[in-house]
Amino acid sequence: MIFLTVGTQLPFDRLVRALDAWCAAAHRNDVFGQIADPGPGGYRPRHFEWSGFVEPAEFQRRFEAADLVVAHAGMGSLITALTLAKPILVMPRRAALKEHRNDHQVATAARFAARPGIIVADTEDDVGPALDRILAGGNGRAGAGIGPFAEQRLIDAVRAAILGGKP
Repeated sequence: MIFLTVGTQLPFDRLVRALDAWCAAAHRNDVFGQIADPGPGGYRPRHFEWSGFVEPAEFQRRFEAADLVVAHAGMGSLITALTLAKPILVMPRRAALKEHRNDHQVATAARFAARPGIIVADTEDDVGPALDRILAGGNGRAGAGIGPFAEQRLIDAVRAAILGGKP
């Protein structure tokens, strides 16, 4: 199962439209999307089931059940995918397209692109080919995952900074 999440604050028609087109071309019927309220003029997918809002417990259940997650480049989605060791395809929202207030998601996607299990689609044209590659086994394996707590070296560095360099 593929789970799409774009957050709850803003629609992300560009990503939703790209995934919908891929579902139609690939004849996939195992996709569910949490796409935020698309508004009166927003895009509504025709080739996969979706909801504008998903309760937190259902969101967690769907995320855990997914074989692959497709998302905006939001930290919540990335951290959840890493914590659950789920492969994730992200496409960053772009401020110039009025998808967000600034381009922090572009920077986030660039920063995480080298991490195993995170695949970045820079544009909507990259989504379908990336999904095909991932599902064919070509870079869609999740990394080892991360734990729910910070690594000890980060804790030690923060402790040293707070205590003026003393362990």
